[in-house]
Amino acid sequence: MAQTIGNKQKISTGMMFLLAAACGLTAANLYYSQTLVGPISADLGLSSGAAGLIVTITQIGYVAGLLFIVPMSDMLENRRLIAGALSFVVLALLGAAFSPGPVLFMASALMIGVGSVVAQILVPFAAFLSAEEQRGRVVGNVMSGLLLGIMLARPAASLIAGLWGWQAIFAFSAGLMALLAILLASMLPDRRPVRTLDYGQLLASLLHLFKNTPILRRRAFYQAFLFGSFSLFWTTVPLRLADEYGMSQKGIALFALVGVAGAVAAPIAGRLADRGWTRSLTLGAMSVAILSFLVPALIHGRSGFSLALLFLAAITLDMAVSGNLVVGQRTIYSLGNETRGRLNGLFMAIFFIGGAAGSFLGGLSYAHGGWVATAWLGVSLPLIALVYFFTDSSSRGTEHSPR
Repeated sequence: MAQTIGNKQKISTGMMFLLAAACGLTAANLYYSQTLVGPISADLGLSSGAAGLIVTITQIGYVAGLLFIVPMSDMLENRRLIAGALSFVVLALLGAAFSPGPVLFMASALMIGVGSVVAQILVPFAAFLSAEEQRGRVVGNVMSGLLLGIMLARPAASLIAGLWGWQAIFAFSAGLMALLAILLASMLPDRRPVRTLDYGQLLASLLHLFKNTPILRRRAFYQAFLFGSFSLFWTTVPLRLADEYGMSQKGIALFALVGVAGAVAAPIAGRLADRGWTRSLTLGAMSVAILSFLVPALIHGRSGFSLALLFLAAITLDMAVSGNLVVGQRTIYSLGNETRGRLNGLFMAIFFIGGAAGSFLGGLSYAHGGWVATAWLGVSLPLIALVYFFTDSSSRGTEHSPR
């Protein structure tokens, strides 16, 4: 619960932990397939060029949920909305687990993405429960749980697939989501937004918010290019590890586990953003993301050294993307309570479009140009964000700017 101190709210440690765990478990649904692209595409009869669609279709569903489900958190009682979305994702996960062919699997993957937007209702919920002076820390801590879920999803999926087949992870997650729905329905406090718009007006207001909130556009585009490079990396690296290093699913799981270290950047970035370091953190994140691809693009043999560089790139890229995400969300959540759900939905939708594009382009570039072409494509995405960053003359030289 949120404790009231004077006229300010302070979120409890227990509630913050619950929200962090719920975000992580829910967001993990989007990433189980990333390290399973090989076995899933082989079982479903998909070509290597089309394998990236396995990840892309889930991200497309997530974007749809961000645009059409998340804005409802500014209109409906949040606890019921969360429970309903979790029930929906349970059915979608079971559909993926028991799909006999590619059509049903892709449809289920799309619905998994739609339902998993619960995480992006919970993060603004945490911001709502927290006082202004602790908001960056709270969002950072909750996001660290979300990012841990994302990063642990890949090794967990590979490990479970190696033991019981790729279908098992989807069935296992369906059970977790059912338990989570019951837990959140019983423990979350009520949050009933002041309803001033109907659903049609709510959706129409998204365009107005996008056009009239330049900080939203800028932070979303920064994250779109960084997340595009992140998705490209994790869609293609498992293929490279299997093709060039002969790794099994267990080996790929161990590799994916190193990315968990990147989650440490989230709470640190949140605290530094509270102190006004937003611009420096953004510049640093973009620079680290560029280097994370540049070094493996230049050194790309089959040696142990090149493999070690890939391990390092996985950690630094995850740190860059997660740190920049928290800084962006901290900025967005400072724009107002009544539009927070819609602003968050727009922010996440825009950068997940970047992620979907990164997964799709990564699959194509790896199939037709191999790892080197893919790595240089990975360099170009955060480089575009960096060029765009330097067009922001309004905050140049002002460290405490929210941009």
